[in-house]
Amino acid sequence: MSVALARRPGLARVKSARAPLYRICLGLAVLVVLAALLAPWLAPDDPNAVDLGNALAGPSADHLLGVDAAGRDTLARLLIGARTSLLGPLGVVVFSTVAGVAVGLLAGWRGGWIDSVLSRSTELVFAFPGMLLAILIVAVHGEGLMAPVVALAIAYLPYVSRLTRSLVLAERMRPYVSAYQVQGHSALQICLRHVLPNIAPIVLAQSTVNFGYALMDLAGLSFLGLGVPALTPDWGRMVFDGQTAIQHGYPLSAILPCVLIVLTVVAFNVVGERWADQVARRTP
Repeated sequence: MSVALARRPGLARVKSARAPLYRICLGLAVLVVLAALLAPWLAPDDPNAVDLGNALAGPSADHLLGVDAAGRDTLARLLIGARTSLLGPLGVVVFSTVAGVAVGLLAGWRGGWIDSVLSRSTELVFAFPGMLLAILIVAVHGEGLMAPVVALAIAYLPYVSRLTRSLVLAERMRPYVSAYQVQGHSALQICLRHVLPNIAPIVLAQSTVNFGYALMDLAGLSFLGLGVPALTPDWGRMVFDGQTAIQHGYPLSAILPCVLIVLTVVAFNVVGERWADQVARRTP
């Protein structure tokens, strides 16, 4: 006689509810990326064109989302600003992932004193909050996108290196590694051709989550006036510039970039976590 295992009723509902949310967030993420890529052709006006006589005007046929306190078209600045708002987090993720994977791969594979030195070194980075490190670097080098990107990349590096190290330690115990070692393959060949491709999906999923957090951090720096230069369209900078409009009862130019920041961060986080769950279920 076979006994059927009882399924938890809530689990099926949670999984079925997460599928539509994932598709919505994936579509939103793709839409934001496409809007950033096609922004020069989609923007209805020059994002830096100043028209003080039309300042704080509401939505109209000429300006679908209105204009800000300087008379600049809000829709055009949102579209062009998407490029800067996404380019910065992409730089953070690329730099931190490449460096973090290299450090974690070396520490996890070699072990011993190399692992101890690299692990303790990355732990020191945790003592410096990413935002504080970015503020210090921007204060030294001035406004610009490169300084906060480098600072946040350094701050995100330990998270990637720790994840990579733990994955490499687990991969080293698998039979295929010993088989390749017996066949005379070098450590570099095994790591680059076999270990790295096996751990890449999990690292990619984590990097997608990191992208959302980096976008939020860089937007916060721009809101503080420490990110991109003043005239550069950027979502965080638009929130900073929109403070004046809010005081005059015109919050649209500040609320819209806030909404885009929140939706984009949530979309990339949901997509990254869903990818991580899928990889974890496939991993034996």
